[in-house]
Amino acid sequence: MTQANNSAVTIPAFLEGGGEMGELMRSINWSATSLGDPAFWPSALKQMVSMMLTVNFPVLVCWGSDYIQLYNDSFRPINGATKHPQAMAGSAKDTYAEIWETIGPMFAEVMTGKTIGFPDFMVPMDRNGYTEECYFDFSYSPIRTEDGSVGGVLVVCLETTGKVVSIERQNAINDELASANEELAATNEELLAVNDELAAINVELTESQKILKRNERLFRSIAVNIPDSVIVVIDREHRYVMVEGDLMEKMGYQRTDYEGRHPTEIGQTERYNASKHLYDRMMAGERFSLERKGQNGEYYRVYLVPLKNEQGEVDAGLVMAMDISNIKQAEEKSAKLAAIVESSDDAIISKTLESVITSWNDAAQRMFGYTAGEIIGETIYKLIPPDRQDEEPRILARLKAGERVEHFETKRMTKAGNLIDVSLTISPIKDPQGNIIGVSKIARDITERKLDETRKNDFIGMASHELKTPLTSLNAIIQVAGMRLKDNQDTFLSGAMDRANTQVKKMTRMINGFLNISRLEAGKLHIEKDPFDLNELLLGIFQETQMIVNTHGVSLHTTGKLNVCADRDKIDSVISNLITNAVKYSPKGKEIRIGSETRGDNAIVWVKDEGIGIGPNDLKQIFDRYHRVESEDTRHISGFGIGLYLSAEIIGRHDGKIWAESEPGGGSTFYFSLPLA
Repeated sequence: MTQANNSAVTIPAFLEGGGEMGELMRSINWSATSLGDPAFWPSALKQMVSMMLTVNFPVLVCWGSDYIQLYNDSFRPINGATKHPQAMAGSAKDTYAEIWETIGPMFAEVMTGKTIGFPDFMVPMDRNGYTEECYFDFSYSPIRTEDGSVGGVLVVCLETTGKVVSIERQNAINDELASANEELAATNEELLAVNDELAAINVELTESQKILKRNERLFRSIAVNIPDSVIVVIDREHRYVMVEGDLMEKMGYQRTDYEGRHPTEIGQTERYNASKHLYDRMMAGERFSLERKGQNGEYYRVYLVPLKNEQGEVDAGLVMAMDISNIKQAEEKSAKLAAIVESSDDAIISKTLESVITSWNDAAQRMFGYTAGEIIGETIYKLIPPDRQDEEPRILARLKAGERVEHFETKRMTKAGNLIDVSLTISPIKDPQGNIIGVSKIARDITERKLDETRKNDFIGMASHELKTPLTSLNAIIQVAGMRLKDNQDTFLSGAMDRANTQVKKMTRMINGFLNISRLEAGKLHIEKDPFDLNELLLGIFQETQMIVNTHGVSLHTTGKLNVCADRDKIDSVISNLITNAVKYSPKGKEIRIGSETRGDNAIVWVKDEGIGIGPNDLKQIFDRYHRVESEDTRHISGFGIGLYLSAEIIGRHDGKIWAESEPGGGSTFYFSLPLA
């Protein structure tokens, strides 16, 4: 418990009043606890605390995963001399450590949205310097926040220790009186025999009544706390002894009309005749269950349990019906999903967070060659080539961070030792509380597609090389011709040479782009990293751009040094491509801004334009290979959608990220990050 300082503090309205415990709450520095400043507590917590301070029965609120406690004056005596006042603002786990093994699982269940309660529940508490048996009638209920999630546990209880002890003492007195009566009756053999017989009958009746009452109270408590259920107790003549549960009305039961009566006495003859043979089986000592379908299509699981007395004789029966419609629907959904998994052409595999395979469909067997019996229980590393083993921990780290891995292209190994190209989509498997407990993986064999891409890239590379030779010769001829026409007065020829030179440069850039893609796809695009100052590189590119670009304003925004370890030439090409695009897609006279900054452990470079902008659909695909923004505004702009794709691949191979922010008509800003050296 943390005391507040003595400076003037505004008391929130919901903490006003409440007697001694209210005063104690107001004196606590809540900011030092996980609840924080009371002014910012969730509305549900504020309302519950306000209510608690106004009622005159014991109430305890335990909030959050730490179960931070707040309680009122009526609850304070329950904590005794050793648990109060440190229990206030403390964790219930610490305050009730000696009984947490019992009540901890109940708290956890309530946090899932369930309500739990029992009458005369005994817990051995140490609250006055020694362990004592304490009895309570209690109810644990979930406190829901505005979004419907459970924020804490509401404990409403009444200590019944005195009542239970009193009953036990009374029973002891009764036993002593019975003994005294037996001694008195011993003076007369005839009376002794009669009294013994009467005493035995009386004890038997009393015990039967006590057992019946205790069982009835227990059954009612169970029925109330089991959702979507009803419990019916019948005697040997099939009369209703007890009816309880929230399904009573739905199943046609009315407690006041049923208890103490036979089904045939209340117009249930047809239903009784259909169920009589089941009651007879139960009364014969058989315990069984069955499924029943209701008139409206709902499903029930019905349990029939014989109840025996101390002599082992069946003297009653318990019938419990539970609505399992949701379970049946889930089973049907699971069956459909299983059918989809088994009929899929894609390998569908599930595994634990330790990478141990737990399920394996037929398509996985066809793709990798292992049967389910051979592979389940093995680790996924059995399918991963030795040079790609580091992929698995990186994938798991992304999943644990909340990401979903889609279309991750890599290679995997079959049982025969062959490498195949696969595209992986990997998703986390979560429990009802949202905790990640496993991984689901869909693998698609893309070997044929990769072969097609290789053949296509080989052709592009070959064609680009073949085109480059005559283009180099043509460029040399144009340059020589341009030099000879330098002093020529024929303006047409001079202009034609300039235009030809421009077109040859465009053609050269395009061919180089195709060659780079070919190298990239073939794994021949080499990255040679060296340390350098990124801002120095930006300054050089900026100065070069100023000399070349006279149609737009260009400004540089950098400070100090940004040391990185990267391939300087490749990063140069990325920045130059972003600036070229900004010029191409911006009207003349607009400003192009180039800048850098530091964010955490990364250097960020950005290029901002005032151009036509990019729509949401195109923005998602802007770094895809050969993707171009097609619109009325871009038809006159040349390009093959190569530059941004290559830029993204280069940045990715530097363990960086590249992204864009834009909206139509509002310009675009392209960013990329590199780890700082």
